[in-house]
Amino acid sequence: MAAVAATLLWASMLIVPCFAGDPFAFFDWNVEYTTVSPLGVPQQVIAINKQFPGPVMNITTNWNVVVNVLNSLDEPLLLTWDGIQQRKNSWQDGVLGTNCPIPPGWNWTYQFQVKDQIGSFFYFPSLNFQRAAGGYGGITVNNRPVISVPFGRPDGDITLFIGDWFTRNHSDLRKALDNGKDLGMPDGVLMNGKGPYRYNTTLVPAGIDYETINVQPGKTYRIRVHNVGVSTSLNFRIQSHNLLLAETEGSYTWQQNYTDLDIHVGQSYSFLVTMDQNASSDYYIVASARFVNESLWTRVTGVAILHYSNSKGKASGPLPDPPNDFYDKSFSMNQAKSIRMNTTTGAARPNPQGSFRYGSINVTQFYLLRNMPPVVIEGKRRTTLNGISYSPPDTPLRLADQFDEKGVYNLDFPNLPPSSGAPQIGASVINGTYKGFMEIVFQNNDTTVQSYHMDGYAFFVVGMGFGEWTNASRGDYNKWDGVSRCTTQVFPGAWTAVLVSLDNVGIWNIRAENLDSWYLGQEVYVKVINPESTTKTELPPPDNVLYCGRLQSKQKPQKPHGTNADSSSASIVFVRDKLLIFMLLFAAMAVFP
Repeated sequence: MAAVAATLLWASMLIVPCFAGDPFAFFDWNVEYTTVSPLGVPQQVIAINKQFPGPVMNITTNWNVVVNVLNSLDEPLLLTWDGIQQRKNSWQDGVLGTNCPIPPGWNWTYQFQVKDQIGSFFYFPSLNFQRAAGGYGGITVNNRPVISVPFGRPDGDITLFIGDWFTRNHSDLRKALDNGKDLGMPDGVLMNGKGPYRYNTTLVPAGIDYETINVQPGKTYRIRVHNVGVSTSLNFRIQSHNLLLAETEGSYTWQQNYTDLDIHVGQSYSFLVTMDQNASSDYYIVASARFVNESLWTRVTGVAILHYSNSKGKASGPLPDPPNDFYDKSFSMNQAKSIRMNTTTGAARPNPQGSFRYGSINVTQFYLLRNMPPVVIEGKRRTTLNGISYSPPDTPLRLADQFDEKGVYNLDFPNLPPSSGAPQIGASVINGTYKGFMEIVFQNNDTTVQSYHMDGYAFFVVGMGFGEWTNASRGDYNKWDGVSRCTTQVFPGAWTAVLVSLDNVGIWNIRAENLDSWYLGQEVYVKVINPESTTKTELPPPDNVLYCGRLQSKQKPQKPHGTNADSSSASIVFVRDKLLIFMLLFAAMAVFP
């Protein structure tokens, strides 16, 4: 009984300030290097508990999530939870604007709630170009049983990570960027951390391990696809099979069939795929580079195998064709515009999604964020938004506010691109109005597709168009069923408009998901603060908050575990039998109602 009481006490201490009454999911992760050869060349990658890609977090709406992370890398680490909205809790966001990095050999515990969310998301390391080496994994947030899903229960749930890949280490890639160089063409495209099936003996060397997805004939599977790559938009398709789009980044969509779909960096989609073919052979699953010279990029193609249990042979012959529109991006833009939110169904809550009626809300703030080609600032090659290249200060912005440290950043980010003046490096922040309704237009004046993501929020994608955005562009906005998501593409020489309700207090990151653009400065933070001091709209900093920069003296020492430590040596002892924890918590609620 004493041991049970001690465990209950530990659990009750651990979960504060999470929300009582909702279940808990515990994860104990060791983030470490391992060596693999996805493209036939041995290289160092980032694994979680020896898995590359990392494990899928399978959780449910409103669950409390506790992730104990041991940093066994040789450099600082932060994990960010792409698309998880962290209601009232930017302290757990895992980016430099809100968190000090976890030093090598240290562990840190994230605690957050997936409040009022469903859908397909992923996590990844946010520092030092580390995502180019792995460290990513899926986040599947299931509906609560009381909320209906707008399709029948699939016969299986499959997660597929696609992304361009370099055989150079992530440290070498960032060194190239620091030296003012482009990364050049990737060495391939991985699917679930594996190289391509040998569909072509000239392009694909022998001995490469490829991904196989095993299915049963006649069954329907939900396939969640995440583009976790560095900077390449990919066209996804399954030979001879329709992709019935059902959900993207937390929103159920109108269910439409696609033969292929462009998935841009940082984006996630759920497809319902029915195994309705005759299984005369296996089928190709393909992710190929978009908007590039196909004759030069033929080797940058990911190929996995869809294997029916009654298949009569291996896949062979040419891959299914990609869209033939290298010189015309309107096909891809029209495809993106066709993705609409399903307004007839609920998601995390029982009220219909369409009841938001976002098109009738008055806009209170407007920002036009213009991306230009890289420029040289202070002798360094940098990227900018509105002429400013973001450089993270040593002290996280939210931590500086908490301890009233002045001068860490400037609350002066311009709402329009400057008409004159040289670009500059700085830490300039958008001053968002709590409970305001913000219109953001991303204007891409560069020559490549960019993706933009906003932490802490989902936004409504209401418009896209080529050329320069003007006030007249609002006449083409979708004001009813624009999809709500957290990452949107912006085509070169084009714009994308989003609307977002600023109801989540904190300091939140807006960034390019293309790693090279992000690393070189294409990001900004939005400060959303309730003028009333209350913990009802923002949780206090956690007891285990890390300190750095100006606040380094507040940090209590932690004995490092060594860069090759096993997760069992973490300083916080986690109970690995999660079922026991749930039973103890439920027992406690029964005894102490």
